[in-house]
Amino acid sequence: MSDGSAAAARVSGAGEVLLEARGLSKTYVTGPEVLRVLRDVNLDLRAGEILAVVGPSGVGKSTLLHILGALDRPDAGSVSVAGEEVFGMDDARLAQFRNATFGFVFQFHHLLGEFTALENVMMPCLISGMTEAEATERAVRVLGEEVGLKERFAHRPRELSGGEQQRVAVARALVMEPRVVLADEPSGNLDPEHSEALHDLLFELRDMRRQSFVLVTHSVDLARRADRALKLFDGVVEEVKI
Repeated sequence: MSDGSAAAARVSGAGEVLLEARGLSKTYVTGPEVLRVLRDVNLDLRAGEILAVVGPSGVGKSTLLHILGALDRPDAGSVSVAGEEVFGMDDARLAQFRNATFGFVFQFHHLLGEFTALENVMMPCLISGMTEAEATERAVRVLGEEVGLKERFAHRPRELSGGEQQRVAVARALVMEPRVVLADEPSGNLDPEHSEALHDLLFELRDMRRQSFVLVTHSVDLARRADRALKLFDGVVEEVKI
């Protein structure tokens, strides 16, 4: 099967449109300088799909990811998840919706150094109001069974390799069972061996969970493996073949 037909087969196996963005615009003004980062951006993400966003540094890929995940609001446009409009919510409701709907993975893992790997993964559950027993059960399952760190529960971040730390970060993003995981250069701080292992993990999780991902990346390998790739340049996106 050719690369093109393989990608088409993967996309055809994806489900209904889960996340829909329409007309997203974002402008930053610094003194006399006006920077239009996003210009009427439209995109769809289907259930169980991995969508890569590529483009040069500084074009606004992270800004787009933050808006899709409701960490920032656009100047104009809309984002809906499963038909629910995100930016029509007030800040309190938006925070609840974001925590229940999105998981986030960043280039630098941002783990809490004084806590163990298991405790780091438990943290979103405890913040949401789960009991310690419920949080522990979820974290053990995700960290041990899904990302393969059963032997590292009691280790603190400094006792883990870079690849292991990022696996903990992925487990933390998954523990609340989000509809969408948004990852900003998830392998950008890893060596080639650990990058490939992390990429493999993301696709295994997609297949295991039917999990949807939006991945901002400079990795040609990761973008090529994604179901679809969008290139952001000069504020607009277009679908590209890597």
